[in-house]
Amino acid sequence: MREAIQKAKEAGKKVVICTGRPLSGAKQILKDLGLADQDDQYVVTFGGSLVQTTAGDSIFKATLTYADYVDLEYIARKKGLHFHANGLDRLYTANRDVGDYTMREARLVSQAISFRTPEEMHDIPVVKAMFVDEPEVIDEAIKDMSLFNQLADRVTYTRSTPYYFEANAKGINKASALQQLAKVLDLTPAEIMAIGDQGNDLAMIEYAGTGVAMGNAIPEVKAVAQQITTDCDHDGVANAIYNWAMD
Repeated sequence: MREAIQKAKEAGKKVVICTGRPLSGAKQILKDLGLADQDDQYVVTFGGSLVQTTAGDSIFKATLTYADYVDLEYIARKKGLHFHANGLDRLYTANRDVGDYTMREARLVSQAISFRTPEEMHDIPVVKAMFVDEPEVIDEAIKDMSLFNQLADRVTYTRSTPYYFEANAKGINKASALQQLAKVLDLTPAEIMAIGDQGNDLAMIEYAGTGVAMGNAIPEVKAVAQQITTDCDHDGVANAIYNWAMD
């Protein structure tokens, strides 16, 4: 994949990692791909809430309000779900019994976990919030969306993995982030190819002129994609670059 990305760069293409992780959680990937710490390369983080150069300069940021955080945290308690808020540099939980998936996420994205009561969160910027639990627990919790939907005019929800149900500011997703970046780069959707496999990739697959589903993508992503590449174990991203981005 690195060779394909290098050839795309040499051809004047921008290769943008779009992830639910913060920049700290994508650093090694960017380094491995030869994209890290550059002022003219870009990364979408926190599921679309932040658009940055890979050197860390912010281009766009959207945060949840304190009222959003409090209401989401209440839903977590009401539904019996583990929950944490993503700050720019750490995770915050109001539950002293820290969930296994919160600890997993902290390790995955190289961020610390801090305990804060809801009252102590008042002046802490929250970029994204996450309900994190066993897949069957989340499945049961979202069968009835009535509590979640009370915030539908303020929050956008995505199921990024079977064990993560995420909340961003209203209208924020990977597609909205690509729209912001497209303005900077003077690109139209027709000039953008997006590749993905999970629920939080769905919006950007629909937005891009060429939406590509990985071979291992969930059915919903494959249903809206214009193209389907091989899976992540068989050079799916590299094949997509060579087949549809290098014309």
